[in-house]
Amino acid sequence: MEISALMATAAYARGAAIQPEGEGGSAFHRVAQDFEDRLRNTERTARAAMLGQADPHALVEALASSQTAVETVAAIRDRVVEAYQEILRMPV
Repeated sequence: MEISALMATAAYARGAAIQPEGEGGSAFHRVAQDFEDRLRNTERTARAAMLGQADPHALVEALASSQTAVETVAAIRDRVVEAYQEILRMPV
């Protein structure tokens, strides 16, 4: 995974947050907040590594964590799209 892709994802995550409604919304909010926290941590660690202030092991851990987070969000997105498509296929 490229650093530029991570930075683009981090910029997207910094967008305006939607206020959650109900119990499901708060669970989604927690997942989104965790995703944002992981990306911010990776960004901080990458900057520190570029400046020689972080060890390479910390950078690898942060990158692996953010990669897992991005893959998880992509899987959730895929499931939501599948559910939406299934709803569209239902007879009226």
